[in-house]
Amino acid sequence: MKEQTYRNMVDAIDSVPFMKQYIIWFNRIVTGAVYLLYPALLVMLYFTKNDGLLPAVIIPGISFILLSVLRDRINSPRPYEVFDLKPIINKKTSGHSFPSRHIFCMFLIAVTVFYFYHLAGVLIGLVGAALAVNRVMGGVHFVKDVVAGALCGIFCGILGFYVILPLVC
Repeated sequence: MKEQTYRNMVDAIDSVPFMKQYIIWFNRIVTGAVYLLYPALLVMLYFTKNDGLLPAVIIPGISFILLSVLRDRINSPRPYEVFDLKPIINKKTSGHSFPSRHIFCMFLIAVTVFYFYHLAGVLIGLVGAALAVNRVMGGVHFVKDVVAGALCGIFCGILGFYVILPLVC
């Protein structure tokens, strides 16, 4: 996204208090809700004695660590650093923008949930897409950051649950 496009978008959102609050609220609520949903899935798998509990912990865990290492090495600047603007979503960190770890986690959780409950996984994926748009509009990520985060989350989930897991079980 070009600088002027980014500035226009952030300025337009910032000028409408309801929209600004919506962007902030949506980011917090959706992130928190899905991050609570994942441990709820693990608890449910535990109490139902589902054999998928260990893969549901290991696959996302290893994927998260690998993405975090990759992201740390890339250390891409955020839009508010590149364009020297104030983001809608309050963020004080520098770098570590690519790929988006929020969106990566959303889509990895979506694939994890999908492995056990298809409809719920699809719904989380749709909410993840909305969160990706929200984080771009909030000024904390470029489009490439959220697209890469989503693709990495989907790839890691599919690789872990549908390629590697059948080979080892």
